Amino acid sequence: MQLPSPLFIAATPSSPEIDFRFEQHTLSIKGESYPENAAAFYGPLIATVRAYLDACRESAITVNVSLAYFNSSSTKMLFTLFDTLNQAAVEGNQVRLNWYHDEDDDTILEFGQELQQDFTALDFRDHPVLGS
Repeated sequence: MQLPSPLFIAATPSSPEIDFRFEQHTLSIKGESYPENAAAFYGPLIATVRAYLDACRESAITVNVSLAYFNSSSTKMLFTLFDTLNQAAVEGNQVRLNWYHDEDDDTILEFGQELQQDFTALDFRDHPVLGS
């Protein structure tokens, strides 16, 4: 099965940069996420990630997430994405989730800790970043 083409979406003021390099098994999301319609923004991304994961067997996948802010509808979509990745890890892929957040941002830190508890098959790595 062939891997999907790389997927890059430039950041906007309300949506994050998406840089999914499927051939390198690297998925990166960075910026802020409060698109007007989170399902419309994330739905196609999640579908593409699912197609990618269908082609992966025993792959080492790195997911880099560096979100400074996300709203509640983005949270739901991110949970769906992480659930999809967690299932891939259960099925034999190694999925490392690098969670980057401002060291002073307790909200993003706590969301990361929640992900770690909910999606135990992911190799969760917390990365506090010094604030500016």
